[in-house]
Amino acid sequence: MRPTLSSYPYLAGGKIRDLYAIDDEHMLLVASDRISAYDHVLSTPIPDKGRVLTAMSFFFFDVLGGTNHLAGEPDDARIPDEVRGRAMVVKRLKMIPIECVARGYLVGSGLRDYQKTGAVCGIKLPAGLVEGSKLVDPIFTPATKADIGEHDLNIDFQAVVDQLGPELAVKLREDTLDIYFRASSYAEARGVILADTKFEFGLDKNNNLVLADEVLTPDSSRYWPADSYKVGAPQPSFDKQYVRDWLTGPDSGWDRDADGPPPPLPDEVVAATRARYIEAYETISGLSFADWVR
Repeated sequence: MRPTLSSYPYLAGGKIRDLYAIDDEHMLLVASDRISAYDHVLSTPIPDKGRVLTAMSFFFFDVLGGTNHLAGEPDDARIPDEVRGRAMVVKRLKMIPIECVARGYLVGSGLRDYQKTGAVCGIKLPAGLVEGSKLVDPIFTPATKADIGEHDLNIDFQAVVDQLGPELAVKLREDTLDIYFRASSYAEARGVILADTKFEFGLDKNNNLVLADEVLTPDSSRYWPADSYKVGAPQPSFDKQYVRDWLTGPDSGWDRDADGPPPPLPDEVVAATRARYIEAYETISGLSFADWVR
């Protein structure tokens, strides 16, 4: 008989995920259907979003191989029925307080930094780049890990060295760029551009660096259809950019710079966002979301 979720002590919760203790070595990481944008957790959930994030993470952990935090299969007996399909049994780690971001294209906060300074996280880039420009080589652009309601701040590589030491900082940069290169090549072969993505890492009890949390999901990555890619303009996307665009567009009535929370999402935005998440999973994995664990 499977345990119930209430049988596990609750440890912590983030914008999207909740952590429960299984034992001294393992935790249950549960992805919710919550969606965040502009440092707010929206009041409207996206149905099946947690299941898509979990399915995509399991898929890419398998594709990437190497050391990661998984400690069970998608249908592990330790996963309660009420969260099957959107939970992972994972190892306990000492998490590293840095968002490890890899960028292959200029967009988002990277574009804003470039427009102000000509650089991203201290990395000088060529003049004349515009929104969606492909970088000559992918770059490592770390950020702080902010609390809910706060904004992640881009930092330069020296700040990572100062906080973690040169050896670990270099290892984080190397692993982040290596994973990005392999994942972007995989996605590109399936007609999808991986514009940027972020990873989280932790250290195990032997001080080994371990890839953790979610990986290469539509929440943590920008995915663009390759056949509609056009430099100098916003790109159609498989990720939550659709929600961001609605929130900052004229129909939402929301002022991003004001103190108030974002409004509820209309049904058509919810449905379109759900469809984009599922399309991202099916296009990249080649699998049917209908066959994912229930």
